[in-house]
Amino acid sequence: MATGRRGASTAVKDLHDGQPVWSQSTYGTITVSALTKDERCDVLVVGAGITGALTALHLAEAGYDVIVVDRRVPGTGSTIASTAMIQFEIDEPLTGLAKTLGPAKAARVYRRSFQAVKDLKTLIKKHELRADWVDRDALYLAGNVMGRRALEKEARAREKIGLPSTYLDAETLKEMYGFDRTGAIISAGAAELDPMRTCIACLKAARDMGAKIYSPVSVTASEQDGDDIRVATTDGPDIICRHLVMATGYEVSPAIPKGSFDIVSSWAIATQPIKPQRFWRDRCLVWEASDPYLYMRATADNRIVIGGEDADVSAPSRRAAAIPAKSKKLLEKAKELTGLDEIECDYSWAGAFAENPKGLPVFKRLHDVKGGYAILGCGGNGITFSVIGAQIIRDWIGGTSDPDASLFRG
Repeated sequence: MATGRRGASTAVKDLHDGQPVWSQSTYGTITVSALTKDERCDVLVVGAGITGALTALHLAEAGYDVIVVDRRVPGTGSTIASTAMIQFEIDEPLTGLAKTLGPAKAARVYRRSFQAVKDLKTLIKKHELRADWVDRDALYLAGNVMGRRALEKEARAREKIGLPSTYLDAETLKEMYGFDRTGAIISAGAAELDPMRTCIACLKAARDMGAKIYSPVSVTASEQDGDDIRVATTDGPDIICRHLVMATGYEVSPAIPKGSFDIVSSWAIATQPIKPQRFWRDRCLVWEASDPYLYMRATADNRIVIGGEDADVSAPSRRAAAIPAKSKKLLEKAKELTGLDEIECDYSWAGAFAENPKGLPVFKRLHDVKGGYAILGCGGNGITFSVIGAQIIRDWIGGTSDPDASLFRG
């Protein structure tokens, strides 16, 4: 017996503005179908961005009959605005997280994040996904939030729990990388990829295992119907499923408590291609312990993606209006840091993202829908968190409990 319709939809939001560099991605599209009749499946995944795509692939691998729906073209919400720096390091340093969660739990978060990067690489290799994956080191520069002493302490804390991080003093940093800061941490185990290509490749791999992808489809409500969930859509057809996963990104599911996150904005640019020999050593990911902070990475076609200048701005109109000024500021900061006076902006964009006070994602069981779940990656390494969320939700659906699930409740 149905228990009555419950809200399942999310508010429509502009999730990015400007022109992201990934809009030029090849292999960045997938053929989708229109939802013209009622459908039935084991798991319905709402959201065809990188989080939904990874979740669908993990579930399809586990043998579930999966349907993915999105109100947009797959990958064109928050995913296309990602700068896709794949790191185990989260926005909150290990030393800071230890004060909030305790040393043991903080260590588990960091180790799980480190493992998630390895798992994503394994997934990409296993399915031969077109992702533009490249292994990189990550260089964390001293800034106005963490200086030399704080970074030395952070490096020791990471080394103590087995993470591949080493402190560099100012002289060594300057000699090796050319950056003039009081110190830095160099960490192995990072990577770069093309988020659009990766998202679409995951969806295609899931489809090859039987998943169905429908777009545009807007979910309006859900109701419990015995052991099933009946999900209504704007255009009429219902989808009947045993499990429902809300992977709607920063059009946040109403199932996630508002106190668990804030929606803020970030800006990014991509330069014109430069000569490969002009890059800093090893083309490592670069970010700084500052507020607001700067981060940089290379692309496969020799551009520099530069991001940061995060601000507590949620209104799309204000975010878009700030693109010219923020882009200019990012370019100036990057020139000052790198000494590359010749770099010029070719793409500029802005996007919304969720920020959790602990720097952690939020994975929830829906209290009012049996078999319902919500997933929200937060902070600067949302793709890494999406891997963890996909694994945790896959285990929940399979009737087992991931030992780290309690760490990510928001």
